[in-house]
Amino acid sequence: MHGTVAEGRGPVRYGPPAPGTGLPVLPELAGVLAGAATRTGPEPPGGGPELREAACGYWRRRGLRGDPELVAAAPGAQPLLFALLASYGGDVLLPRPCPAWWTPQARLLGRPAYHVPTPAECGGVPDPYALLETVRRVRTEGGVPRLLVLSVADDPTATVAPPETVREACEAAVGEGLHIISDETWRDTLHHPHDTVLFSPAEMCPGDVTVLSDLSGALTPAGWPAAVARFPDTERGGRGRARTLDVLTALGSVVAGPVAEAAAYALGEPDPVAVRMRRAAALHGALAEAAHRAVLAAGAFARPPQAGRHLYADLGPLRNRLAARGVTDSMELEEYLTGRLGAPAPGGHRFGDELGALRARLATRPLLGATEEECARTLDAAHPLELPHVQRALAAFGEALDGL
Repeated sequence: MHGTVAEGRGPVRYGPPAPGTGLPVLPELAGVLAGAATRTGPEPPGGGPELREAACGYWRRRGLRGDPELVAAAPGAQPLLFALLASYGGDVLLPRPCPAWWTPQARLLGRPAYHVPTPAECGGVPDPYALLETVRRVRTEGGVPRLLVLSVADDPTATVAPPETVREACEAAVGEGLHIISDETWRDTLHHPHDTVLFSPAEMCPGDVTVLSDLSGALTPAGWPAAVARFPDTERGGRGRARTLDVLTALGSVVAGPVAEAAAYALGEPDPVAVRMRRAAALHGALAEAAHRAVLAAGAFARPPQAGRHLYADLGPLRNRLAARGVTDSMELEEYLTGRLGAPAPGGHRFGDELGALRARLATRPLLGATEEECARTLDAAHPLELPHVQRALAAFGEALDGL
């Protein structure tokens, strides 16, 4: 039953937002970083007071009140999730599929990780009945399930779980004594924020949820690693934060001083940051919708993308045609699509999906443009899908799929 992610063929790395050609750095944000460049000391483990207070303000504007003494920061989501898993202990339950970087954190700690199927309408949150069955089966086999990691705005599926699905999954988890880690990295990348309802599990079960957010999801460049966690205001939450700080201290995992100042500025959401966040989300949404149409036109399937910078394509309907090309599982599909698209197309096995399922995550980033100048023009355009370089990229994307 242990959930594993196959190693795959080749060094494709997909985790929290990866570096590469993308939207230009916001000038105001770059100015803050440059102004702090002479700062030589790092933040203390868990982040300094200004960064933690800024994180509280960010969550407060989203209906989640908190205390800076119940916040921890780290240089990226990976070390922070590692510290959280280490601090809470026990076996880990994850939705299937889930972000490619979650399972390795549990594996490094020697913790069993069990993948639970998601409902038909969304990813990121386990089906509540499958969750209950998995918990009972793990306990029958001698396991000690204690943690559920989920994401309402999901990578890789680009979906947003309906509030009733989130509530049922959280109630099932809490009823079985599980603590929930809610990865909300992508909550600010909703393609149509006025038409999409997103509720944090921390709003529904405030005493049983730790919120994790990687700032490079929407606020800062991927090359400036910073992530924050919000612990519940309970005795267990306080102990969890204390142990998390112990782990971060032992690892020497601290946020660089200049990055901390830029992160605090971004978390404050001044007008330049807020405007960029909205424009980037709308742009990636338009590109994702165009890519989704191309996937459907090729005879494949994908849930309509609602958030983030990817879509999760199921090429199962093309299985016979792919088999004729020597593609029979997701590792071979990854290799095949990466070659045809000229961009990484990690297979579903990297996200905890079944190896035999012909699924892959397709990114919108390559559709922005091949150079920084093209990406900047795409961001500034009133109608980005009409730009020649975007049209060429979408045409190439569609032709690669149509060729199947």
